[in-house]
Amino acid sequence: MAVIVALAASGVRAEGAGSSPSAAEIDWRPRSELPPEVAGRLPVFCEGGYLPGTVGGDGAVVPGEGIEGSMPLEASALNARYELDSELYLQGDVRLRQGPFQATGAEARYNQQSGELQLQGPLVSRGEGFLLTGQDANYSTQSGQLDINTATFLLHELELRGEASSLSRVSESQVVISDGMITTCGPGQNDWSIVASDIELDQAEGFGTARHVRLEVLDAPVFYWPYITFPIDDRRKTGFLYPQFGSSSAGSGAYLALPYYLNLAPHYDATLTPQYIHGRGLFTEVEGRYLSQYGESVLQLGYIDNDSAFRDENPGENGERWALDFTTRAAFGGGWSGYGDYSVISDEDYLSDLNRSLEIDQATHLQRRGGVRYYGANQYFEAYLNGYQTIPDRIADVDKPYAQLPEVIYGGSLEAGWLEASLESQYTWFYRDNENLTGLDKANGQRLRAIPELALPMRALWGFSRPSVSLDYTRYELDDYTLGDAGFDRTVPVFEWDNGLYFDRRSSLFDLPYNQTLEPRLYYAWADAESDQNYIPDFDTGIRSFRFDQLFRRDRFTGGDRVGDANQLTVALTSRFNDLLTGAERARVSVGQVRYFEDREVDLFGEGASDRSRSPLAGELVLNPIDNLELRSSLLWDHETRKTEEGRSQLIFHSEDYRYLATLGHTYSRPDELEQTDIGTVFPVTDQVSAIGRWVWDSQLDRTVGTLAGLEYNNCCWSFQVVHQNYLTDDEELDTRLLFRIELKGLGGSGGASDNIADAIYGYDERERRRFGNPRR
Repeated sequence: MAVIVALAASGVRAEGAGSSPSAAEIDWRPRSELPPEVAGRLPVFCEGGYLPGTVGGDGAVVPGEGIEGSMPLEASALNARYELDSELYLQGDVRLRQGPFQATGAEARYNQQSGELQLQGPLVSRGEGFLLTGQDANYSTQSGQLDINTATFLLHELELRGEASSLSRVSESQVVISDGMITTCGPGQNDWSIVASDIELDQAEGFGTARHVRLEVLDAPVFYWPYITFPIDDRRKTGFLYPQFGSSSAGSGAYLALPYYLNLAPHYDATLTPQYIHGRGLFTEVEGRYLSQYGESVLQLGYIDNDSAFRDENPGENGERWALDFTTRAAFGGGWSGYGDYSVISDEDYLSDLNRSLEIDQATHLQRRGGVRYYGANQYFEAYLNGYQTIPDRIADVDKPYAQLPEVIYGGSLEAGWLEASLESQYTWFYRDNENLTGLDKANGQRLRAIPELALPMRALWGFSRPSVSLDYTRYELDDYTLGDAGFDRTVPVFEWDNGLYFDRRSSLFDLPYNQTLEPRLYYAWADAESDQNYIPDFDTGIRSFRFDQLFRRDRFTGGDRVGDANQLTVALTSRFNDLLTGAERARVSVGQVRYFEDREVDLFGEGASDRSRSPLAGELVLNPIDNLELRSSLLWDHETRKTEEGRSQLIFHSEDYRYLATLGHTYSRPDELEQTDIGTVFPVTDQVSAIGRWVWDSQLDRTVGTLAGLEYNNCCWSFQVVHQNYLTDDEELDTRLLFRIELKGLGGSGGASDNIADAIYGYDERERRRFGNPRR
């Protein structure tokens, strides 16, 4: 082993005089002393942070990584004594380096025969992203093993600090810590810590093990594990996750859940979540995930053997309740993909009473759908099966949706010189149980619809024009049809002409340059459809809600069982204001109206026909005066009654760091007799405490239909949220929930408050991502 020794100048002060700071104390700085780029990333509730964990030159890594016994040992000190072929003694400001290993101390002894080096502290060893200190250490120049007594350490990227009675790196990938403690709190701030008698970290396997583990809060133990394993990188590891808890005045009641994660194989895993619900009993949810070369599949199950509250509320029921949800997505390549969704529950109250993690939305019908898709440059194809579970028993058979067994869709387009030809087609076999139905409602059967179109698109920088002709053809082959021949056709010729112009000018406002556009648009539609189509069953048809974008649709019906008659002209105008410095659209205002030249006679069993000569005036307004403020508003105003038919407005604000959030919304619909006002906010009371609130008021019911109120506390190593939530159930009763969340920085959190807040207040999920200074990437 080669040894290179250099004597330092006598004026150099030896490290270690006085008290010995820990690794965290060496690099910790108050906010005012941090570099501006580091201080700028700190959340406001952090009083300080760590200097970047970098080293000069090529840097050093954790001792032991890549050490070879043939590498020379470089050493410097104020004084040195060397015994030939025996021992090297260094004293005063000792600096050692062998390959990536480097350390400093007060004294060192190197045995040339054994290759062992003894280093007396205060010892400091710095590498890229880490810092170690200790009282003394033994280091093998042959194997790279490092043993440090009374050690402290700091991992800069995780902002994780710790201490141990001894720390040993026994190989390139294994570290053993005795009587260790770790925390992400700042120096001298042990708000929480993990303490263990023995910790082993295996970087090759990607996990660690610990024995006699305690979670301590303010140095007082609050939880104990005799043995745990945990991941130390991105690889998954079997073990318990953080407990979840909460409370509800209706439905679930107070609950406590203890999830357990099973890393079964690299491509599939499972999570088992047993939970106790007060008043109901033991409830279990299971999630399994499977990853293949084509995509991912997820199976979720929920089961309770004996729901005592449900049994008491429903005499005759045995209390057994369950739910299942399955989703799969696959990409086969070449534009082909597949998908599947299947949901089923035992009873209509399951979702409101029990569901926590299953991704099933509260609905009257649960959809089951599976199929394949193809998307190419000029064509698309989709084939699927689609069915439903109708949840409420009170829904009559005549109101239950049809299943599509199957539905096949094909569309394509091609250009032939100046012309553009396209085809949209759909084949569907509709079915539902018709045993208790009569008349037209009893019909099942097949429908084929094809719409070939020929267009002449003309485009220029200053505008566009697109005249087109098409034929809307439908063929039916029905079963249990009693109004005549079960096989019949419908053919509707269609002509459309869409035109638009583009004008713009440049100007400035408050010395800010902007570009204003003026975009008039004319759209004419004509469709010669027979007025009486009510001999055709209603398999999937509805009436479109009239909005601004409906001004440019020729058919007022969705689905394929009605084709609207049309002879109408839309006149619309849009103006935009674009910021020339950033390219952002700062404002957009649109207004338009339809002029009807003939009455609309086609109806869907009495709905959809009209003899009005003009539609309501439809308008949209979008304002973005600054990047953090947005106002969206839409309006339908009836010039005949001089009343607003519908209106929706939403004001959204967030500060640049998302600490301040505010939303204000208003929804009005005269036909639906609906008017609601929605206010939500998150605002800091102090640097560490924020208030959370949301209130929804229904003017028609003259009552509150939803509230959320809570507090959030943050410091630099943990946070706590408590939220009280009221919401209106299907029975028009206010349900009350009390939710909690505790998050230990670097270890995640428990409880479910954050998800509920994110659903209620726009921007809260982004605020969560930025909470500890980690903006979304």
